[in-house]
Amino acid sequence: MRVLVVEDDARIAADVCKALRAAGYVTETASDGENAWFLGDTEDYDAVVLDLGLPHMDGLTVLKKWREAKRNLPVIALTARGSWMERVEGIDAGADDYLPKPFRMEELVARLRALVRRSAGHGSPLLTVGDLSLDERQMRVSLAGVPVDLAPLEYRAIAYLMHNQGRVVSQAELSEHIHGAEDAYDSNAIEALIARVRRKIDGDVIKTRRGFGYIIAEPGS
Repeated sequence: MRVLVVEDDARIAADVCKALRAAGYVTETASDGENAWFLGDTEDYDAVVLDLGLPHMDGLTVLKKWREAKRNLPVIALTARGSWMERVEGIDAGADDYLPKPFRMEELVARLRALVRRSAGHGSPLLTVGDLSLDERQMRVSLAGVPVDLAPLEYRAIAYLMHNQGRVVSQAELSEHIHGAEDAYDSNAIEALIARVRRKIDGDVIKTRRGFGYIIAEPGS
């Protein structure tokens, strides 16, 4: 899962990125509103953590411009000012959730997980497809109740495919959301990654659509 962290305080940005990476997310950062607007308008993110007090262009303006352009990426708004009026303004501008500073990183991660789940149409932190299950809280994948030992990259691949279950995910999209945009896309590396995951979870769970990509779907669908 790929998350854009928009924060002009370098220390806070580093702490947020560290917490999100530990929770299995790929993070990218922007420190001003103009750069944040450009990235959110041109790149594909699973969620955005958006500080409202930004230089060059404030966060509310950034959010409004995204929504006017029909960019529906999930957004958690952050602000040092916790007044109810500002919360209303943020929600009216298109924020999906709101967190006043200071905040606990555990709460931010939990809210972000829930936001990403809801945007993908899932209500529970336990995602299941047939005998395969993924528990986001414990970052654990199980097959028929037996935990599967996965490397971090393998876990991110399964998590992205399960959040997008029933939809074909191209190799390029999968690479972007588990590596980030800075790493060059390598089709051979993605094929090798999927092969490793298949050996661990049962080769029939992840199906290949030749020329299109990969899909996880309920058996028989």
